[in-house]
Amino acid sequence: MNGRREVLGGPPDGPDVPTGPRTPTAAGTDDVPARPVNPLPDPTELADEARLRPRHLEEFHGQPQLTEHLEIVLEAARRREQPVDHLLFAGPPGLGKTSLAGIVAAEMGVGLRITSGPALVRAGDLAALLTDLQHGDVLFIDEIHRLPRPVEEVLYPAMEDFQLDILIGKGPTARSIRLDLPRFTLVGATTRTGLLTSPLRDRFGFVGRLDLYAAEDLQGIVVRSAGILGVEVELAGARHIASRARGTPRIANRLLRRVRDFVEVRAQGAITASLALEGLELFGVDELGLDKVDRAILDALCRRFDGRPVGLVTLAHCVGEEPDTVEDAYEPYLLQQGLLQRTPRGRMATPRAFAHLGEVAPSAELQGVAPTLW
Repeated sequence: MNGRREVLGGPPDGPDVPTGPRTPTAAGTDDVPARPVNPLPDPTELADEARLRPRHLEEFHGQPQLTEHLEIVLEAARRREQPVDHLLFAGPPGLGKTSLAGIVAAEMGVGLRITSGPALVRAGDLAALLTDLQHGDVLFIDEIHRLPRPVEEVLYPAMEDFQLDILIGKGPTARSIRLDLPRFTLVGATTRTGLLTSPLRDRFGFVGRLDLYAAEDLQGIVVRSAGILGVEVELAGARHIASRARGTPRIANRLLRRVRDFVEVRAQGAITASLALEGLELFGVDELGLDKVDRAILDALCRRFDGRPVGLVTLAHCVGEEPDTVEDAYEPYLLQQGLLQRTPRGRMATPRAFAHLGEVAPSAELQGVAPTLW
Protein backbone atom coordinates (compact mmCIF):
# COMPACT_ATOMS: atom_id res chain seq x y z
CA MET A 1 0.00 0.00 0.00
CA ASN A 2 1.57 3.28 -1.11
CA GLY A 3 -0.51 5.72 0.96
CA ARG A 4 -2.79 6.62 -1.99
CA ARG A 5 -6.12 5.33 -3.20
CA GLU A 6 -8.62 6.02 -5.92
CA VAL A 7 -11.56 8.30 -5.02
CA LEU A 8 -14.92 6.62 -5.59
CA GLY A 9 -16.87 8.25 -8.35
CA GLY A 10 -13.85 10.03 -9.82
CA PRO A 11 -12.31 9.42 -13.23
CA PRO A 12 -10.44 6.08 -13.32
CA ASP A 13 -7.45 7.60 -15.10
CA GLY A 14 -7.19 10.72 -12.92
CA PRO A 15 -4.49 11.39 -10.33
CA ASP A 16 -4.60 9.62 -7.00
CA VAL A 17 -5.79 11.61 -4.01
CA PRO A 18 -3.86 11.41 -0.71
CA THR A 19 -5.90 9.89 2.07
CA GLY A 20 -4.36 11.89 4.90
CA PRO A 21 -3.44 10.38 8.28
CA ARG A 22 -4.58 6.88 9.13
CA THR A 23 -6.58 5.97 12.19
CA PRO A 24 -5.25 2.97 14.21
CA THR A 25 -7.69 0.14 14.90
CA ALA A 26 -8.33 -1.52 18.23
CA ALA A 27 -5.80 -4.23 17.34
CA GLY A 28 -3.16 -1.58 16.80
CA THR A 29 -2.96 -2.05 13.04
CA ASP A 30 -2.66 0.81 10.58
CA ASP A 31 -4.97 -0.51 7.88
CA VAL A 32 -8.02 1.75 8.36
CA PRO A 33 -7.64 4.97 6.37
CA ALA A 34 -9.21 8.24 7.45
CA ARG A 35 -12.00 9.80 5.41
CA PRO A 36 -10.67 10.78 1.96
CA VAL A 37 -10.09 14.41 1.10
CA ASN A 38 -13.05 15.93 -0.77
CA PRO A 39 -12.26 16.81 -4.38
CA LEU A 40 -12.18 20.46 -5.40
CA PRO A 41 -15.32 21.95 -7.02
CA ASP A 42 -15.62 21.56 -10.74
CA PRO A 43 -14.04 24.68 -12.27
CA THR A 44 -16.40 24.42 -15.24
CA GLU A 45 -19.42 24.73 -12.95
CA LEU A 46 -17.86 27.71 -11.16
CA ALA A 47 -17.29 29.40 -14.51
CA ASP A 48 -20.91 28.76 -15.50
CA GLU A 49 -22.16 30.33 -12.27
CA ALA A 50 -20.10 33.46 -12.98
CA ARG A 51 -21.58 33.70 -16.49
CA LEU A 52 -25.14 34.01 -15.22
CA ARG A 53 -24.74 37.78 -15.15
CA PRO A 54 -25.64 39.37 -18.51
CA ARG A 55 -22.71 40.99 -20.32
CA HIS A 56 -24.57 43.24 -22.77
CA LEU A 57 -27.81 45.19 -22.81
CA GLU A 58 -29.49 42.83 -25.27
CA GLU A 59 -29.00 39.99 -22.74
CA PHE A 60 -30.60 41.97 -19.91
CA HIS A 61 -34.24 40.92 -19.45
CA GLY A 62 -36.76 43.29 -17.92
CA GLN A 63 -36.59 46.96 -16.90
CA PRO A 64 -37.43 48.13 -20.47
CA GLN A 65 -37.61 51.84 -19.68
CA LEU A 66 -34.33 51.84 -17.76
CA THR A 67 -32.46 49.86 -20.42
CA GLU A 68 -33.78 52.17 -23.15
CA HIS A 69 -32.52 55.24 -21.29
CA LEU A 70 -29.19 53.56 -20.57
CA GLU A 71 -28.78 52.55 -24.21
CA ILE A 72 -29.16 56.18 -25.28
CA VAL A 73 -26.66 57.37 -22.67
CA LEU A 74 -24.07 54.78 -23.72
CA GLU A 75 -24.51 55.38 -27.47
CA ALA A 76 -24.18 59.14 -27.03
CA ALA A 77 -20.95 58.68 -25.07
CA ARG A 78 -19.55 56.35 -27.72
CA ARG A 79 -20.31 58.83 -30.51
CA ARG A 80 -18.60 61.64 -28.59
CA GLU A 81 -15.72 59.27 -27.73
CA GLN A 82 -16.04 60.31 -24.08
CA PRO A 83 -16.52 58.36 -20.85
CA VAL A 84 -20.09 57.85 -19.70
CA ASP A 85 -21.49 60.29 -17.18
CA HIS A 86 -21.70 59.11 -13.57
CA LEU A 87 -24.58 56.69 -13.02
CA LEU A 88 -26.63 55.79 -9.94
CA PHE A 89 -28.81 52.66 -9.78
CA ALA A 90 -31.32 52.35 -6.95
CA GLY A 91 -33.70 49.60 -5.99
CA PRO A 92 -34.18 46.50 -3.84
CA PRO A 93 -31.35 43.93 -3.69
CA GLY A 94 -31.04 41.28 -6.37
CA LEU A 95 -32.52 43.24 -9.30
CA GLY A 96 -29.34 43.66 -11.36
CA LYS A 97 -27.53 46.81 -10.22
CA THR A 98 -24.13 45.09 -10.20
CA SER A 99 -24.90 43.48 -13.56
CA LEU A 100 -25.69 46.87 -15.06
CA ALA A 101 -22.33 48.21 -13.87
CA GLY A 102 -20.58 45.36 -15.67
CA ILE A 103 -22.71 45.99 -18.77
CA VAL A 104 -21.66 49.66 -18.82
CA ALA A 105 -17.98 48.68 -18.74
CA ALA A 106 -18.44 45.96 -21.38
CA GLU A 107 -20.43 48.20 -23.74
CA MET A 108 -17.79 50.94 -23.49
CA GLY A 109 -14.89 48.49 -23.74
CA VAL A 110 -13.18 49.72 -20.56
CA GLY A 111 -12.02 48.24 -17.29
CA LEU A 112 -14.21 47.68 -14.23
CA ARG A 113 -13.17 48.13 -10.60
CA ILE A 114 -15.60 46.94 -7.92
CA THR A 115 -15.76 47.95 -4.27
CA SER A 116 -18.41 48.78 -1.66
CA GLY A 117 -19.18 51.65 0.65
CA PRO A 118 -18.38 49.82 3.92
CA ALA A 119 -15.00 48.68 2.51
CA LEU A 120 -13.78 52.27 2.03
CA VAL A 121 -12.98 53.09 5.65
CA ARG A 122 -10.44 55.88 5.12
CA ALA A 123 -10.01 58.55 2.50
CA GLY A 124 -6.73 56.92 1.53
CA ASP A 125 -8.57 53.76 0.48
CA LEU A 126 -10.57 55.72 -2.08
CA ALA A 127 -7.51 57.70 -3.19
CA ALA A 128 -5.65 54.45 -3.94
CA LEU A 129 -8.52 53.26 -6.14
CA LEU A 130 -8.90 56.55 -7.99
CA THR A 131 -5.20 56.96 -8.78
CA ASP A 132 -5.08 53.41 -10.18
CA LEU A 133 -7.85 54.01 -12.74
CA GLN A 134 -7.23 54.35 -16.47
CA HIS A 135 -9.00 56.75 -18.82
CA GLY A 136 -12.65 55.78 -19.21
CA ASP A 137 -12.62 53.06 -16.53
CA VAL A 138 -15.74 52.29 -14.53
CA LEU A 139 -15.54 52.40 -10.73
CA PHE A 140 -18.50 50.59 -9.18
CA ILE A 141 -19.33 51.30 -5.51
CA ASP A 142 -22.02 49.05 -4.10
CA GLU A 143 -24.08 50.28 -1.13
CA ILE A 144 -22.74 53.76 -1.79
CA HIS A 145 -25.04 55.25 0.84
CA ARG A 146 -22.80 53.65 3.50
CA LEU A 147 -19.71 55.66 2.55
CA PRO A 148 -18.13 57.38 5.58
CA ARG A 149 -18.46 61.14 5.44
CA PRO A 150 -14.68 61.87 5.08
CA VAL A 151 -14.49 59.45 2.16
CA GLU A 152 -17.57 60.96 0.55
CA GLU A 153 -16.07 64.45 0.70
CA VAL A 154 -12.97 63.23 -1.14
CA LEU A 155 -15.28 61.88 -3.84
CA TYR A 156 -16.88 65.26 -4.61
CA PRO A 157 -13.96 66.90 -6.50
CA ALA A 158 -13.07 63.56 -8.06
CA MET A 159 -16.54 63.24 -9.61
CA GLU A 160 -16.93 66.88 -10.61
CA ASP A 161 -13.44 68.09 -11.56
CA PHE A 162 -11.56 64.77 -11.84
CA GLN A 163 -9.08 65.99 -9.27
CA LEU A 164 -7.93 64.58 -5.97
CA ASP A 165 -6.93 66.68 -2.96
CA ILE A 166 -4.17 65.14 -0.85
CA LEU A 167 -2.83 66.49 2.44
CA ILE A 168 0.91 66.02 2.88
CA GLY A 169 2.52 66.30 6.28
CA LYS A 170 1.11 67.19 9.67
CA GLY A 171 0.82 70.26 11.81
CA PRO A 172 2.02 73.71 10.66
CA THR A 173 4.08 72.24 7.81
CA ALA A 174 1.16 70.37 6.26
CA ARG A 175 0.18 71.39 2.76
CA SER A 176 -2.47 70.33 0.30
CA ILE A 177 -1.78 69.35 -3.29
CA ARG A 178 -4.26 68.58 -6.04
CA LEU A 179 -3.67 65.65 -8.40
CA ASP A 180 -5.31 65.29 -11.80
CA LEU A 181 -7.27 62.09 -12.30
CA PRO A 182 -8.15 60.37 -15.57
CA ARG A 183 -11.73 60.85 -16.67
CA PHE A 184 -13.64 57.89 -15.26
CA THR A 185 -17.24 56.81 -14.71
CA LEU A 186 -18.53 56.26 -11.21
CA VAL A 187 -21.42 53.81 -10.99
CA GLY A 188 -23.12 53.75 -7.61
CA ALA A 189 -25.69 51.27 -6.35
CA THR A 190 -27.94 51.75 -3.36
CA THR A 191 -30.88 50.02 -1.76
CA ARG A 192 -31.66 53.07 0.40
CA THR A 193 -31.87 56.16 -1.78
CA GLY A 194 -33.11 58.29 1.11
CA LEU A 195 -29.82 57.78 2.97
CA LEU A 196 -27.78 59.41 0.18
CA THR A 197 -26.74 62.97 0.91
CA SER A 198 -27.95 65.62 -1.52
CA PRO A 199 -24.43 66.74 -2.60
CA LEU A 200 -23.55 63.18 -3.61
CA ARG A 201 -26.86 62.39 -5.29
CA ASP A 202 -26.81 65.61 -7.33
CA ARG A 203 -23.41 64.78 -8.83
CA PHE A 204 -24.76 61.77 -10.72
CA GLY A 205 -25.75 62.55 -14.29
CA PHE A 206 -28.22 59.67 -14.55
CA VAL A 207 -30.30 58.05 -11.81
CA GLY A 208 -32.10 54.81 -12.67
CA ARG A 209 -34.66 53.07 -10.51
CA LEU A 210 -35.02 49.28 -10.76
CA ASP A 211 -38.43 47.81 -9.99
CA LEU A 212 -39.49 44.25 -9.28
CA TYR A 213 -39.70 42.10 -12.41
CA ALA A 214 -42.79 40.73 -14.06
CA ALA A 215 -43.19 36.95 -14.17
CA GLU A 216 -42.72 36.95 -17.97
CA ASP A 217 -39.33 38.66 -17.68
CA LEU A 218 -38.23 36.29 -14.92
CA GLN A 219 -39.25 33.34 -17.08
CA GLY A 220 -36.85 34.54 -19.78
CA ILE A 221 -34.11 34.91 -17.16
CA VAL A 222 -34.71 31.35 -15.93
CA VAL A 223 -34.55 29.96 -19.47
CA ARG A 224 -31.33 31.87 -20.18
CA SER A 225 -29.70 30.76 -16.92
CA ALA A 226 -30.74 27.17 -17.53
CA GLY A 227 -29.00 27.26 -20.90
CA ILE A 228 -25.81 28.56 -19.30
CA LEU A 229 -25.92 25.91 -16.57
CA GLY A 230 -26.62 23.15 -19.10
CA VAL A 231 -30.05 22.37 -17.62
CA GLU A 232 -32.98 21.40 -19.83
CA VAL A 233 -36.12 23.20 -18.69
CA GLU A 234 -39.58 23.32 -20.19
CA LEU A 235 -41.39 26.64 -20.45
CA ALA A 236 -44.04 25.50 -17.98
CA GLY A 237 -41.34 24.58 -15.44
CA ALA A 238 -39.58 27.92 -15.95
CA ARG A 239 -42.91 29.69 -15.48
CA HIS A 240 -43.48 28.03 -12.10
CA ILE A 241 -39.99 28.98 -10.92
CA ALA A 242 -40.44 32.56 -12.11
CA SER A 243 -43.84 32.95 -10.45
CA ARG A 244 -42.35 32.10 -7.04
CA ALA A 245 -39.20 34.25 -7.31
CA ARG A 246 -40.63 37.37 -5.61
CA GLY A 247 -39.99 39.43 -8.74
CA THR A 248 -36.22 39.14 -8.20
CA PRO A 249 -33.74 37.61 -10.70
CA ARG A 250 -31.32 36.61 -7.94
CA ILE A 251 -34.02 34.54 -6.24
CA ALA A 252 -35.11 33.08 -9.60
CA ASN A 253 -31.57 31.84 -10.28
CA ARG A 254 -31.31 30.45 -6.75
CA LEU A 255 -34.58 28.54 -7.11
CA LEU A 256 -33.45 27.23 -10.50
CA ARG A 257 -30.31 25.77 -8.91
CA ARG A 258 -32.30 24.09 -6.16
CA VAL A 259 -34.80 22.60 -8.60
CA ARG A 260 -31.88 21.45 -10.75
CA ASP A 261 -30.42 19.68 -7.71
CA PHE A 262 -33.80 18.07 -6.98
CA VAL A 263 -34.19 16.80 -10.55
CA GLU A 264 -30.65 15.41 -10.62
CA VAL A 265 -31.16 13.49 -7.36
CA ARG A 266 -34.84 12.47 -7.41
CA ALA A 267 -35.66 12.36 -11.13
CA GLN A 268 -34.12 12.46 -14.58
CA GLY A 269 -34.49 14.57 -17.68
CA ALA A 270 -35.81 18.10 -18.10
CA ILE A 271 -37.36 20.35 -15.46
CA THR A 272 -41.04 19.88 -16.23
CA ALA A 273 -43.95 21.69 -14.62
CA SER A 274 -44.65 18.83 -12.21
CA LEU A 275 -40.99 18.42 -11.22
CA ALA A 276 -40.60 22.17 -10.71
CA LEU A 277 -43.65 22.26 -8.43
CA GLU A 278 -42.48 19.19 -6.51
CA GLY A 279 -38.98 20.61 -6.05
CA LEU A 280 -40.21 24.03 -4.94
CA GLU A 281 -42.60 22.48 -2.45
CA LEU A 282 -39.77 20.33 -1.09
CA PHE A 283 -37.64 23.41 -0.45
CA GLY A 284 -40.54 25.20 1.25
CA VAL A 285 -41.44 27.80 -1.40
CA ASP A 286 -45.20 28.09 -1.85
CA GLU A 287 -47.28 29.53 -4.71
CA LEU A 288 -46.79 33.13 -3.52
CA GLY A 289 -43.04 32.71 -3.12
CA LEU A 290 -43.25 32.65 0.68
CA ASP A 291 -40.64 30.70 2.61
CA LYS A 292 -40.64 29.23 6.11
CA VAL A 293 -40.10 32.53 7.95
CA ASP A 294 -42.75 34.33 5.89
CA ARG A 295 -45.30 31.69 6.77
CA ALA A 296 -44.21 31.76 10.42
CA ILE A 297 -44.92 35.51 10.51
CA LEU A 298 -48.38 35.01 9.02
CA ASP A 299 -49.04 32.08 11.31
CA ALA A 300 -48.21 34.21 14.37
CA LEU A 301 -50.42 37.06 13.22
CA CYS A 302 -53.38 34.93 12.12
CA ARG A 303 -53.42 32.02 14.54
CA ARG A 304 -51.46 32.90 17.64
CA PHE A 305 -52.81 36.45 17.98
CA ASP A 306 -56.13 35.93 16.13
CA GLY A 307 -55.63 38.89 13.80
CA ARG A 308 -54.99 41.42 16.58
CA PRO A 309 -52.23 44.06 16.26
CA VAL A 310 -48.77 42.81 17.23
CA GLY A 311 -45.67 44.84 18.01
CA LEU A 312 -42.55 44.34 15.92
CA VAL A 313 -40.41 43.09 18.82
CA THR A 314 -43.07 40.62 19.91
CA LEU A 315 -43.49 39.36 16.35
CA ALA A 316 -39.73 38.95 15.91
CA HIS A 317 -39.49 36.92 19.12
CA CYS A 318 -42.31 34.67 17.95
CA VAL A 319 -40.49 33.72 14.73
CA GLY A 320 -36.99 33.62 16.23
CA GLU A 321 -35.54 36.51 14.21
CA GLU A 322 -34.15 39.94 15.00
CA PRO A 323 -36.61 42.85 14.69
CA ASP A 324 -34.42 44.54 12.04
CA THR A 325 -34.36 41.32 10.00
CA VAL A 326 -38.15 41.00 10.09
CA GLU A 327 -38.62 44.66 9.18
CA ASP A 328 -36.03 44.84 6.38
CA ALA A 329 -35.97 41.33 4.91
CA TYR A 330 -39.50 39.93 5.25
CA GLU A 331 -42.03 42.70 5.76
CA PRO A 332 -41.52 44.50 2.40
CA TYR A 333 -42.60 41.50 0.34
CA LEU A 334 -45.51 40.69 2.65
CA LEU A 335 -46.67 44.30 2.33
CA GLN A 336 -46.34 44.20 -1.47
CA GLN A 337 -48.43 41.04 -1.62
CA GLY A 338 -51.15 42.56 0.56
CA LEU A 339 -50.65 39.97 3.31
CA LEU A 340 -49.60 42.35 6.09
CA GLN A 341 -50.34 45.91 7.07
CA ARG A 342 -48.68 48.33 9.45
CA THR A 343 -50.93 50.27 11.77
CA PRO A 344 -50.24 52.68 14.66
CA ARG A 345 -51.11 49.81 17.00
CA GLY A 346 -48.83 47.20 15.41
CA ARG A 347 -48.60 44.68 12.57
CA MET A 348 -51.83 43.07 11.41
CA ALA A 349 -52.67 40.31 8.95
CA THR A 350 -55.01 41.08 6.07
CA PRO A 351 -57.96 38.91 4.95
CA ARG A 352 -55.74 37.64 2.12
CA ALA A 353 -53.24 36.32 4.67
CA PHE A 354 -56.00 34.36 6.45
CA ALA A 355 -57.19 32.96 3.12
CA HIS A 356 -53.64 31.94 2.19
CA LEU A 357 -53.38 29.93 5.42
CA GLY A 358 -56.84 28.48 4.97
CA GLU A 359 -58.25 30.39 7.94
CA VAL A 360 -61.32 32.58 8.33
CA ALA A 361 -60.59 36.24 9.06
CA PRO A 362 -61.97 37.42 12.43
CA SER A 363 -64.59 40.11 12.67
CA ALA A 364 -63.67 43.78 12.82
CA GLU A 365 -64.75 43.91 16.46
CA LEU A 366 -62.22 41.26 17.43
CA GLN A 367 -59.44 42.99 15.48
CA GLY A 368 -60.23 46.27 17.19
CA VAL A 369 -59.22 45.14 20.69
CA ALA A 370 -56.25 46.64 22.49
CA PRO A 371 -52.88 45.78 20.97
CA THR A 372 -50.76 42.97 22.33
CA LEU A 373 -47.28 43.43 23.77
CA TRP A 374 -45.04 45.91 21.93
